[in-house]
Amino acid sequence: MQVAIAAFPRMTALDAIGPYEVLQRVPFLDLVFVGERRGEVRTENGFLGLTVDATFEEVPQPDVVVVPGGAGTRAFLDGGPVVDWARATYPGTRFTTSVCTGSLVLAAAGLLDGLTATTHWSVPDLLAKLGAEPVTQRVVEHLDRRLITAAGVSSGIDMAIRFVELLADETAAKSAQVMIEYDPQPPFDAGHPSRVSAEVMARVAEYAQTRA
Repeated sequence: MQVAIAAFPRMTALDAIGPYEVLQRVPFLDLVFVGERRGEVRTENGFLGLTVDATFEEVPQPDVVVVPGGAGTRAFLDGGPVVDWARATYPGTRFTTSVCTGSLVLAAAGLLDGLTATTHWSVPDLLAKLGAEPVTQRVVEHLDRRLITAAGVSSGIDMAIRFVELLADETAAKSAQVMIEYDPQPPFDAGHPSRVSAEVMARVAEYAQTRA
């Protein structure tokens, strides 16, 4: 079963690598990074490069699509290669999924019209403008539509574990989870703006501006 992970300039690395680390542990899944052209793409801040091994045209019928997010998704709000590919592949996929602002790509492709979906906490209004109904859940499933969206960055790991359960069974999902020792015990309860102070959010804005 082929899992195609989209890659594009200024994507967020963990949006793709989180699901990759889960899914590549499962023997019946073959993963490929796809993009507009083969070669390296630089992630959000330019520090890290990921390699595109196949073009969108070379992977027209994947079984599973994973669309990561990142600042680079803003270039696709009015369409573009990754939007066209997500739209074209959707009818034949077992599941089409997104992580973080990757849901903006799925929405721009018309796949989330009128559906609840999740995304990074910073862009629910933008997701709504693209036709979806934003919610704050960690993972949102529309199994009848074969669509799954995950919230910001790290939630892609949660989604991928659940995804293994859907494709195989609970034992397979737990096996993938234990292989990556995914046992979150964060030092702070600071995973969402609703749980932190104004001081913390001011620092978030400062850091975001510095890395923009």
